[in-house]
Amino acid sequence: MTQKSLHKRHSELANSNRQLEILSNGIFQNGDLPTFKNKIAESNQFPLKAKKLEILQINVGYMCNQVCEHCHVDAGPDRMEIMTRETMQQCLDVIDKTGAHTLDLTGGAPEMNPNFRWFVEEASKVGIKDFIVRSNLTIIRANKKYYDLPEFFKKHNVHVVSSMPHWTRGKTDKQRGNGVFDKSIKALQDLNAIGYGMPDSNLRLDLVYNPSGAFLPGNQAALEKDFKKALLDDFDIQFHNLFAITNLPISRFLDYLIASENYEDYMYALVEAYNPAAVANVMCTNTLSVSWDGYLYDCDFNQMLELPVNSKVKHISEYNEQLLEGRNIVISQHCYGCTAGAGSSCQGSVA
Repeated sequence: MTQKSLHKRHSELANSNRQLEILSNGIFQNGDLPTFKNKIAESNQFPLKAKKLEILQINVGYMCNQVCEHCHVDAGPDRMEIMTRETMQQCLDVIDKTGAHTLDLTGGAPEMNPNFRWFVEEASKVGIKDFIVRSNLTIIRANKKYYDLPEFFKKHNVHVVSSMPHWTRGKTDKQRGNGVFDKSIKALQDLNAIGYGMPDSNLRLDLVYNPSGAFLPGNQAALEKDFKKALLDDFDIQFHNLFAITNLPISRFLDYLIASENYEDYMYALVEAYNPAAVANVMCTNTLSVSWDGYLYDCDFNQMLELPVNSKVKHISEYNEQLLEGRNIVISQHCYGCTAGAGSSCQGSVA
């Protein structure tokens, strides 16, 4: 398993321009595969347009207590990018006046931002319909100062969305590191104990599955059924929904694909699984992604590739809903990951 981020290793793939070069050249440049732009043009869906903002996704920092093999954020303990309280306040100002009904806090491990609790407390006062925190679960057991996170989440009615690569120790630890599975199980039991994930509870607990290798996720409903049975039978754990998310060919997953000589095969698989019906509901059309330093992107993946929104408005401090709505979405070949099969978004399948 990778022990350091691409940045720490000074990998060429730590450079977003190098990633975009790889995604634009080779099989796409020589015409073996159509570019994403040409593919969506075939079904008269180019350019992709932003619709009304529904989800504000805020990345509060790339610092994390894990270094997962497929992390598209390239997060880890060595990443020091952290959102300041000043930028958080600018986000709060926007949350207060925007029409967005969902606030989605992500990282890294968002809980490691020193102002995380202050931000949650302030944001919960605004009255967002769905307040999501994306937790890697192990952070809850990483240090005593995080042990009360389940109670904190409950107090503010936070919707916990947690990464869980598999219901077995072997597959989970292979992707996320030794000991991750056991800590994740303990954290899920802690959340269940106070009501999260229980059948009639309004304390939402959802899990996120992404494949452990160079293949696409299976059917989301079937996977959810398997996860629910295995976790209940083996650990008496319950949760509400499972989101199956396709690994996008960027950052550490792109590094893995190249190192394992699976890059071209994976891109062929994504293009062959392209589903025009999934294009209409891709997350970039109703989501705005805010980086740790306040810059605006169409999605979390574009943020990691440093592809800012196509708008005069580039930063959360100059937010203007009228100027952002209807903008052209910035695309590249990684977008095939969100339109393969049943489609993929931070909320799971889209088609």
